Amino acid sequence: MISRSRFIATLAPAPDEARVVAFLAAVRGEFPDATHNCFAYVVGPPGSTRQVGMSDDGEPHGTAGRPMLHTLLHSGIGDVAAVVTRYYGGTKLGKGGLGRAYSGGVQEALASLPTVVRVFRIGVVIEVAYAHLDPLKRLLEQLEAEVEKEGYGETVILEIQLPEAHLDALAQQVADLSAGRARLRNPEKEGDRG
Repeated sequence: MISRSRFIATLAPAPDEARVVAFLAAVRGEFPDATHNCFAYVVGPPGSTRQVGMSDDGEPHGTAGRPMLHTLLHSGIGDVAAVVTRYYGGTKLGKGGLGRAYSGGVQEALASLPTVVRVFRIGVVIEVAYAHLDPLKRLLEQLEAEVEKEGYGETVILEIQLPEAHLDALAQQVADLSAGRARLRNPEKEGDRG
């Protein structure tokens, strides 16, 4: 409660704009008698501005949606939508007061939000000599790679999944440990490395 106005912040996952639209409709349905249902959303990784949206829903321009969006963009959380519902209590808060009330509602909701870390993985095929297999397996463990398939013939062929952020480190370190003889291939991009 701020100066007799009641603010209710609601958050939801926002993997795409269709889910945002459904979430907004659900909140408006839950609070149909509210004075305002202001919102902001970020579809994509934390801090991404590629797919964002906001609305002041009748509040003075820039006093609700923009502060809410700013809070979401600097929260370190992606794929999230926020609605702050306001029941007007009769006392005007001014532009600064409104901005603080709306962004504060989002901050408070984010503080109790359970989150998960999403890691984008990429498939890689590595062909290596037997002599390099043990050091390679230690390296894969350090780089959080998962071996999905192993093939043994004249050489060892491993099909792995690893965090995309570790691909360059893998390529460099495999080249170092095999003196440039190992081959890396990303079936998704069909380019050889190493």
